[in-house]
Amino acid sequence: MSHENEGILQAVQQVKDYHRTGVTLDIEVRIEALRKLQDAIRRHEPQILEALKLDLNKSKFEAYSSEVGIVLAEIRHTLKHIRRWAKPKRTRTALIHFGARGIIYPEPFGTTLVIAPWNYPFQLSLAPVIGAIAAGNCVVLKPSEQAPHTSAALVKLVEDANAHGLPKEMLRVIEGDVDASTMLLREEWDYIFFTGGPAIGKIVMEAASKHLTPVTLELGGKSPCIVHHDANIKLAAKRIVWGKFLNSGQTCVAPDYVLVHETVHDALIAAMQAAIAELYGGSPSDPRRKDLPAIVNGRHYRRLRTLLDTSSGTLLAGGGGEEDRRYIEPTILGDMTWEDPVMQEEIFGPILPVLKVNDLSRDVIAPITARPKPLALYLFSESKTLQQDLLRRISFGCGAINDTVIQFASTNLPIGGVGNSGMGRYHGKDTFDLFSHHKSVLHQTTRFDLPFRYPTMKNGYSWIKKILK
Repeated sequence: MSHENEGILQAVQQVKDYHRTGVTLDIEVRIEALRKLQDAIRRHEPQILEALKLDLNKSKFEAYSSEVGIVLAEIRHTLKHIRRWAKPKRTRTALIHFGARGIIYPEPFGTTLVIAPWNYPFQLSLAPVIGAIAAGNCVVLKPSEQAPHTSAALVKLVEDANAHGLPKEMLRVIEGDVDASTMLLREEWDYIFFTGGPAIGKIVMEAASKHLTPVTLELGGKSPCIVHHDANIKLAAKRIVWGKFLNSGQTCVAPDYVLVHETVHDALIAAMQAAIAELYGGSPSDPRRKDLPAIVNGRHYRRLRTLLDTSSGTLLAGGGGEEDRRYIEPTILGDMTWEDPVMQEEIFGPILPVLKVNDLSRDVIAPITARPKPLALYLFSESKTLQQDLLRRISFGCGAINDTVIQFASTNLPIGGVGNSGMGRYHGKDTFDLFSHHKSVLHQTTRFDLPFRYPTMKNGYSWIKKILK
């Protein structure tokens, strides 16, 4: 075994040993740890923003609004409510439990592994970590090797937090490639949290099953965006363009394709073309195009180019790119069909197919429900009846009515997939609950003992039948 591998295993063991001391059961220890992490993020903000620029060409505005700012908001929200979340909760008891009290105690699972993705390498690394620490767990964080500058920045940030009082055994960052992830997955954990694609999610779940370890999988899928004929077309277009091309489409909850009623198809296309020009510039030479995030690496860039090159649709906007800087223009494809290659997989890039629809059941509900359940769904319509009908008939992880993506920024709206798009949900209190085992305990009285629970009671059958009716 290499020296590096020995170091990884030693770090994992230190985290496990520290949790067994019971130190993190103290709520004040958790609060102090979160405050140390919060302070370190504020001190390292310039380095984090620079790392996100180097990895994904994110502007300061986009990097702060979609990564750093969201993490700080998550910590503030957690610190505000953690004492209430951690309190034991009393429950109602049935008549048969007369004299007893039912109480649910949130307790930490123990040592947790968080495997983060590359598309939001700062936010999606620390958002689950915050809830895990709040719940009293010790955490090993494995950042994505595909965002190496952000990964290195996370190491330095946590080391700084350690130097200011955050116990290093409470949060460890372990860098490395696929081999490091494989080694970590061989270890026995109390909980695993993974964000990424379904293919790797299956590998994580298989590894977890060997130890019967509970997992949360935050995956993805083809998230539909439906535009009905009664939608506010100009506003819908701007919000779709913003949500789709945020982070150059490399967002798990981004609209993957648009289903638009044929009567407003042309108006929506024209409005989206205008929105692209307004938000990102009207030509490839516009200076604002230089601030568009890059595709993460050459392999993903070539995959997206292949999807574009094999598409049978009509190019309605964009289509150009530069491989040297891994840039693809915000692109809209029209005249699409469900059989087109771009409709066979999650795009995860700045390419937006648009399909015309007419009949709601035949053209919208049937094809969506015939495919794996998406992580997100978006509907633009003023009809309350239509909104409720689609919410009732289509299963998906999260979504928004008359907007896109913005639900991900809410600490009060849990995010999580269903089926192929994942399992488990988090954000705010739901992250705390996710990383907590809710231990149920019945506190029984000794002042008296009800006789009808015992088979020796006269007419016991009649009594118990009445009580348990």
